[in-house]
Amino acid sequence: MKRSTIHILLILLFSNQSFSQSNNSYYYVFNSISASAISDHLNVLANDTLEGRAVGTNGADIAANYIFNFFSNLNLKKISNDNSYFQNIPMHGSNPLSNSELAFILDNDTMYLVFAEDYYLYRSGQQTYMPAFLPIVFVGYGIVAPEFDYNDYQSVDVEGKIVVYLDGEPISDDEEFFDGPSPTIYSNPESKRRIAFARGCAGTIQISSESYENWDDVKKDFQFEDVTLAYTVSGNLNILINSVEADKLFIGSEYSLKDVIELHNRQSIKSFDLKSKLRFRGVFKERDFISSNVIGMIEGSDPELKNSYLIISAHYDHLGIGKSVNGDSIYNGALDNALGVSVMLELAKSFSSLESKTKRSIIFIATTGEEKGLLGSIYYTDNPLVPLYKTIANVNIDGIAMFKDFSSIVGIGMDYSTLSRFLNITTDNYSLEIQDIPPQFRRVDAFNNSDQLAFANAGIPSIIILEGTKNTSKSEEEVVQAFIDYYINRYHSPKDDLNQNIDFKAAEKHTKILFDFCYQLANSKTAPEWKSGSPFINARLQSIAEEK
Repeated sequence: MKRSTIHILLILLFSNQSFSQSNNSYYYVFNSISASAISDHLNVLANDTLEGRAVGTNGADIAANYIFNFFSNLNLKKISNDNSYFQNIPMHGSNPLSNSELAFILDNDTMYLVFAEDYYLYRSGQQTYMPAFLPIVFVGYGIVAPEFDYNDYQSVDVEGKIVVYLDGEPISDDEEFFDGPSPTIYSNPESKRRIAFARGCAGTIQISSESYENWDDVKKDFQFEDVTLAYTVSGNLNILINSVEADKLFIGSEYSLKDVIELHNRQSIKSFDLKSKLRFRGVFKERDFISSNVIGMIEGSDPELKNSYLIISAHYDHLGIGKSVNGDSIYNGALDNALGVSVMLELAKSFSSLESKTKRSIIFIATTGEEKGLLGSIYYTDNPLVPLYKTIANVNIDGIAMFKDFSSIVGIGMDYSTLSRFLNITTDNYSLEIQDIPPQFRRVDAFNNSDQLAFANAGIPSIIILEGTKNTSKSEEEVVQAFIDYYINRYHSPKDDLNQNIDFKAAEKHTKILFDFCYQLANSKTAPEWKSGSPFINARLQSIAEEK
């Protein structure tokens, strides 16, 4: 029987009252979701003693063991190959040193750029060493998008050369062309690099013009160790260059960088050969280590549907120890994403408490290495513990509501799949409004910047559900300003810690909404599907065909 809106609202409004249902009914479990339990988890995971949980550190291992023990206490099923809650992942870490040498040559003139001041490496290590000068080609945005009849590589040969491209993608107000003002997957730096190397280039240079406000913001992001999956260590050079220095690449060429920016603004970008050549001689400090996803499962109750799976994920890693800000060098990552993991643990407790388990099985994955490029989720989809084609959806948790009176939510990724239908049911139950990404955050490429992207790239319909800007006790402007304040002053900084004001009632309400949404998915006879035209539909069809 469908739960009535009034009944659900009463539960939300009077969550501390007792109900007559059995101690493990849907409503009792829903009502038992606890702000205090979420707070208890957070106080462990975001504590200074874990030193920011950087991947491959003791603090991250402590967090992983905390999650491991919690799964064990819930008696979640172990599904890893070694009958453990750990999925161990070989990783490689590298830090470029200041005496690395990046040089450009034009005719007989050689120009040198300074590491950290003029450029950073997206991927670091001895494998990027390039002792001979190689030719350079400008390739617009570095995009090949057949669905938009767009190809920056069509008129140039890049085999064995260095390609240079702008960050971002073509300017568009047309929803049918690069989704209008909303960023697509093609703006993602990793997507650009994959396209480049598929065409045989030897390395890439991305010009930082739109993705960062200034070079100081770049320095904040690139101050930490570069980490990769051990089996995917790049054999190519990948550079992010300061736009102030990037004009040197274009000296003597058909167009200057200023001309290129003007072509971008006129929506008439061109690809062309550059006159300069590049050499890179890097010096690095490197290490190899193991980090782990932590994975547990609640087996479904339906004889057939239990062999299909819903993945609920949240990353437990953060940045670790970095540049000191006002005497604090621990980048705790309380909201990003210790709070998301705390919510996931509360969901695991809730679903495991149900007497009548959901029809489909639910897998909880605390991923590692998200901050280093979605490493844990990519490893899982490369080495799945259950078939990808039998995994009906991923609900990723990376961002929890700040205000308990929120009245709208944003379903990032819902437009790609029929997960939108399930979200509509949940929002109807709670009288919530589904809101588009607010205009102020349109350039924040939310879907491509967390683990849901890795699951989507593997063909699994994926979503991340965030708090919207509508609120019954605050104006939209107040909520927007609070979001902006977080991203400017606390996100990826030591201020994202336990000293900030965290509304645990907001987290509790958000958790209840996620519980209802996941409950629907795990009990539905109909699995979500990608909508026609989704960029991820072919991956799904491939996994089904290969029964992967």
